Parts: sequence; C-alpha cells; structure tokens
Amino acid sequence: MSEEINAVGTGQAAGHASETEGYMRADFQEFENETSQSGMGDANLDMILDIPVTIAVEIGRSKITINNLLKLNQGSVVELDCLAGEPMDVLINGTLIAHGEIVVVNEKFGVRLTDIISPAERVKKLK
Repeated sequence: MSEEINAVGTGQAAGHASETEGYMRADFQEFENETSQSGMGDANLDMILDIPVTIAVEIGRSKITINNLLKLNQGSVVELDCLAGEPMDVLINGTLIAHGEIVVVNEKFGVRLTDIISPAERVKKLK
C-alpha cells in the first residue's frame, strides 16, 4: 500500500492522478444514473412517502414576562405580533415552507396555501 501512495504522490500512477503545477489532479470514474435505468428510483421514493411529518400553522407570536404569564386565566387575551388578515406561516417539522390563509371546511379549520417558499429562499433563511 505504501508503494501505491508513493506512486500517486509523485504523479506516477497511470490513470489515477496526474501532477500539474505542484497540485494533484484526480481522475474519477464516471457513474451512470443506474436508478433511473433500472426503475429503482421509484422504489426509493416509495420508501420515504410513508414517513410522517408534522405540519403546523403559526398564526403569530408574542413575548411576555413570567409575571404576566402567571396572571393569565380563562378569558385572557394575548396580543400576537401579526395583523388580522395577514398570511399564516405553514411549517413542516419546524421549517417554514409556505404561507396560507385560514379556512373553515365542514366545521373544521384548514389552511389554503397562498405562497410556497422556494428551496433557495429556505436556504437563505438558514444563514
């Protein structure tokens, strides 16, 4: 194994690496997308389709002191930081993925998605 390392380190291993201006350039074998050719891509996707995720709709937030928290009782109103009619945040496993509006369907609350957050925008919010 040490002979192999020395050969690569000096740029003498044929087909594995070549030395250019003091740097080593590695040659990698090209791989074809075997999953799409064999039909395994669909099987791999099917494996994750049954994984449960938590969806939550956040209507707003508020910061209060512990003193005010202890004073809350039935009928208390907590003021939130959003305006009436403003789109709600839709989160999947705690990650913002969309905005929506609250609707009532068959006497149950739901959310109508009005704006989907693009993957690029989600990455920007992580920074």
